Amino acid sequence: MINYDDFKKVEMKIGRVLSAKKIEGSDKLLKLSVDFAEENPRQVVSGIGKYFEDLETLVGKQYAFVTNLEPRSIMGLESQAMIIAASTETDIAFFDAQQTIPPGTSLK
Repeated sequence: MINYDDFKKVEMKIGRVLSAKKIEGSDKLLKLSVDFAEENPRQVVSGIGKYFEDLETLVGKQYAFVTNLEPRSIMGLESQAMIIAASTETDIAFFDAQQTIPPGTSLK
């Protein structure tokens, strides 16, 4: 169990996916470019690739991300946030914005 003060440390924001590309040498990793209304888009490396045949279905969509994790190197690429999702062996569900909301908007 964590207390509320610990939970408040987690920064979650809406990000808009600008591009999605498979990472060579991996069946599941994707490299996402995500707009959080910052000076530059962030690179997000995520293990969601096995759920998508057409990566264009991700582009333009708005999802929830954890944005204050320390950057992590995955297959030599720096990941600068984490997409929030729930998955089984065959399905994935994202926590997405049901309505258009500005990128960078904080989750409360």
